[in-house]
Amino acid sequence: MDLTIGELSERSGAAVSALRYYESLGLLTSTRTSGGQRRYARSALRRVAVVQAAQRVGLSLAEVGEAMAGLPVDRAPGKAEWARMSRTWRARLDTRIAELERVRDDLDGCIGCGCLSLRSCRLYNPGDAAADDGPGARFLLQDSESPAQPQPPR
Repeated sequence: MDLTIGELSERSGAAVSALRYYESLGLLTSTRTSGGQRRYARSALRRVAVVQAAQRVGLSLAEVGEAMAGLPVDRAPGKAEWARMSRTWRARLDTRIAELERVRDDLDGCIGCGCLSLRSCRLYNPGDAAADDGPGARFLLQDSESPAQPQPPR
């Protein structure tokens, strides 16, 4: 028995608008009734769960789409198909885990809205020296290959 978009929304916890958006990106497929209403196979619940889990750990919808492109749309993927898809994310997830651990460890030195010392603050950016490295807290997010953080004035 196929699911209406409302049923899929209720069962998955995803908003109806999100489900329509996922479908526009090719992450979900539906059939249409003679009245034009969407109907989703029950396997769509699994696909939505994967999308939600991926987003929760910081993967983009583009990354989800690339990984799901190799999965069947007319049936639930088998174990080997899911395993192949998950392998494509392993390196990205390992990088994300390392970034999160680095941020967690660096923030341990902060108290409230200020740091214990501007000399070691990973958020201090005198003269906007990190602008060329990209947006955001570049020193906090940097990896071992990024340039060294400039030292604040004494």
